Amino acid sequence: MPDGIDFKDLHRRFDGAVAAFKHDIASLRTGRASANLLDPIHVDAYGSSMPVNQVATVSVPEPRMISVSVWDQSLVGAVDRAIREANLGFNPIVEGSTLRIPLPELNEERRKELVKIAHQYAEQARVAARHVRRDGMEHLKKAEKDGEISQDESRVQSDRVQKMTDETIATIDKLLAEKEAEIMQV
Repeated sequence: MPDGIDFKDLHRRFDGAVAAFKHDIASLRTGRASANLLDPIHVDAYGSSMPVNQVATVSVPEPRMISVSVWDQSLVGAVDRAIREANLGFNPIVEGSTLRIPLPELNEERRKELVKIAHQYAEQARVAARHVRRDGMEHLKKAEKDGEISQDESRVQSDRVQKMTDETIATIDKLLAEKEAEIMQV
């Protein structure tokens, strides 16, 4: 590229890191029911491992209850087993082809564990953002070395890449703080 770096691509990749982080923290249980809580669970169905939302409808009829309506009656046992074996602390109640999953209150110890997990997710997202920055900086160095851009232009663009990185990490930290407050809320 003659003008140095593709900032649209970098922006897309930074946004991808933030989106992945949002998805990860959405699956953390905060005491309120959410259909996302079952996202990590896979069911052995039709000879392969499938996400729960591909074999059933997941809904939240009450603030502390998740309802899973299994489409194929023969898979109710497999879905029940998968939810129990996921070690998320869920104990489904089977009623025909529907599973009701009441969410118990979170104790202080479990809340602290969830905060630690959220911090791990945040660090993974920060690392992803730093990788994007590193790729952008390497691209700028190569463009400068190849004579495609001047040293001054390289410096201006590297400052812009750093600013984008800082904004992304600030967004991740803000989301983490919000999630931590939500988890620790009594």
